[in-house]
Amino acid sequence: MLPDDGVVVRSDAQARAVIEQARHEGRPFPALGLLGGDLCRTLGGPGDEARLRSPEAVRVAVDLGEVLLDGRLHVFVAHLVARTRGWGHVVAAMNAQFVASWVLGPRAHPNDGLLDVYQADLSVPDRMKVRARVRHGAHLPHPRIKERRTAAMQIDLGRPRTVYLDGEHWGEARNLALRVEPDALTVIV
Repeated sequence: MLPDDGVVVRSDAQARAVIEQARHEGRPFPALGLLGGDLCRTLGGPGDEARLRSPEAVRVAVDLGEVLLDGRLHVFVAHLVARTRGWGHVVAAMNAQFVASWVLGPRAHPNDGLLDVYQADLSVPDRMKVRARVRHGAHLPHPRIKERRTAAMQIDLGRPRTVYLDGEHWGEARNLALRVEPDALTVIV
């Protein structure tokens, strides 16, 4: 059941904002009641606010993704995506399975102490093939997509790439310093 001081969020971006605000203020992270977003979907959350305050609610400890971008530490609850405009060059660090309707991280688990990191360098024909299968998570294995399950990783993108944290545009970065903080959050679905 969601505690009295828990915070109800409707998206991954809202969850991230709550966590970043608590970190900025030096407060413990509050329990999050998930009503939507890719982390909620990965955990099988029904998006029912009444359930969050009922005995049927499920309490889960989940990992928190962290990334150093331009010297500032940011967090993500579900995913980080750094990409070119046409998705030809992509880095996706997944704590959840989904990015909207895509099953981008079919093996990603939000409580395994690891991020599933995918690096892709795809030609236009390869992008079409991957796009046709990504809604079902059947795009892997693929010879042009490298997969690594890791607790920490540094990636040099070569040139600036657009970065999205939990589906929200952040800006551009050349380097990513990723790590996971295991069991950092308590969420209720």
